[in-house]
Amino acid sequence: QVRLVESGGGLVQAGGSLRLSCAGSGSIYTFNDMRWYRQALGKQRELVASITSDGRAVYADSAKGRFTISRDGAKNTMSLQMNSLKPDDTADYYCNARVATVLAGSPYEYTYWGQGTQVTVSS
Repeated sequence: QVRLVESGGGLVQAGGSLRLSCAGSGSIYTFNDMRWYRQALGKQRELVASITSDGRAVYADSAKGRFTISRDGAKNTMSLQMNSLKPDDTADYYCNARVATVLAGSPYEYTYWGQGTQVTVSS
């Protein structure tokens, strides 16, 4: 079983910074792509940033230049450094991971979600 636990959310003023972390557990699994999504009240969940197992990162336009995604593959952890925060960044932020494993000789891939962490940016 895979578990993803986010931390680091909170309340910050516009222009401030927060660092979100996601810790993944599940020893028989290989963590492949990991992603941060966010969902603001009344809006659809959207991709913020993603990172491959070899560290290649992709950002949504809204995150480029302000957010930095990183991961420690050995520990299955991922972080999102968010700088120059804006009120529009207010949302629940979710960790997402695609994991792979082999069961009875067959490969399987699954997607898991964390429970979310709230980020509120005041103006």
